[in-house]
Amino acid sequence: MTILCVRFQLPPAREADLPQLLGMLEEFTPVVQALPPDGALADLRGAERYFGRDAVELASVIRVRALALYGVACVIGAGPGPMTARVALRYAGPGVTCAVPERRDAVAEFLADKPVGVLPGVGAATSRILADYGLDTLGRVAAAPLPTLQRLVGAKAGRELHEKANGVDRGRVVPNAVSRSLAAERPFGRDELDPGRHRRALLSAAEEIGARLRALEKVCRTLTLTVRYADRSATVRSRTLTEPTAHSPELTRAAYGMYEALGLQRARVRAIALRVERLDPADQASHQLTFDPVDEKVRRVEEVADRARAKFGPRAVMPGGLGGAVA
Repeated sequence: MTILCVRFQLPPAREADLPQLLGMLEEFTPVVQALPPDGALADLRGAERYFGRDAVELASVIRVRALALYGVACVIGAGPGPMTARVALRYAGPGVTCAVPERRDAVAEFLADKPVGVLPGVGAATSRILADYGLDTLGRVAAAPLPTLQRLVGAKAGRELHEKANGVDRGRVVPNAVSRSLAAERPFGRDELDPGRHRRALLSAAEEIGARLRALEKVCRTLTLTVRYADRSATVRSRTLTEPTAHSPELTRAAYGMYEALGLQRARVRAIALRVERLDPADQASHQLTFDPVDEKVRRVEEVADRARAKFGPRAVMPGGLGGAVA
């Protein structure tokens, strides 16, 4: 076990503390990859030899330091590769590291009874397709013929899925810095099943982020959607936008597209969050001009609405879809 996947239990108001927590991890190893908004991967191959402790023992030290120095609890998964560590994280509990042994047969045994959706990058749509053919666990996917998987989900995706289900983890930890970002979260007062309320939450969050970007004279290149469920699990999807933007309707359309692609069926949603990353100065961004007068009109209305909100408060002007209670 040489890779740790750490999720710091940061409330939205403290997500800006992630760089400090990454710095704490870098005291053990320089090979740390941020997983915004509240996670990280750490490659401990050199650290195990240097400190004379294995990954599970180092995880215990990291857990204590995070709590003592920053008042932040964390859950940790450990495995021989990034994929297995991220899967292990799902089954880790407070104070207990879920560790997957390095042996190939042990990895396959650990994965065998897990649902397909625990694999990073496998969404609800792919899980449903596989489940329709009885491939609802990773053990069954591992035993399925490769050509069958490729016919169901595509040649490249089928090959990657077959390898991962059999415990082949080709990923690596890529050191990076936390991108400058903005986030908005909309928690629900109760577990929410209504897609209409989910969409209103997305609209509200996109409007807030767009207004904040324009106030900072920034544009974003990447939009990330996080859907948190009643069982404390979460689905995270990111999309690179066709062009850098701070235009709320474009952010809303992208958020709706990612939400619809999840194909949620009466999911009990506890919170929905949007995050924009890769921020650049607005005056350095280009915008594809169109012959559509509606687009220009909407942008002018947005400018007027921003001035009204700056003068009378953030709720002075709101989209009609947010009339009444806002999630």
